Amino acid sequence: MKKVSISEAVRYSPPAHNDCACFRLQGKDETGTTQFSLGCTHFLPGGGADFSPGRPFDTIYMCIEGEVTITDKDGNDIVLKPHDSIYIGPDEGRSISNKTQYPASMLVILGYPTS
Repeated sequence: MKKVSISEAVRYSPPAHNDCACFRLQGKDETGTTQFSLGCTHFLPGGGADFSPGRPFDTIYMCIEGEVTITDKDGNDIVLKPHDSIYIGPDEGRSISNKTQYPASMLVILGYPTS
C-alpha cells in the first residue's frame, strides 16, 4: 500500500487544458500501479479542455464538486454534478468545460494502453 496525500501530489499540465489545475494522485511514477492512473482536476469558471479525438484506452471522469460539462464528438452535452461519473471508451472524442460561475473538480481515471 502507498498513500499519496493531496499535499504531495504532483501537478501536471495536460495538452489543450485551460484555466485548471491538474494533480496526479496515483500512477506508475507515484505508486507503481501498472493498469491506470488517478488524477484530480480543478476547473475555474470557463475552464476546460479543447476537443480531443480520444485516447487508445478507457477513461472515467467523476465530478466531486460543482458541474462539469462533457461534450461528445456530435456536440451533445452531458452535465456531471457531484457524484456523477462518465465512462469514455477508447478513441471516443470529447471536450470538457465548466460552464458555471463556480469552481468545479473531478477525478480522472485513465487506463494504460495494454500494448
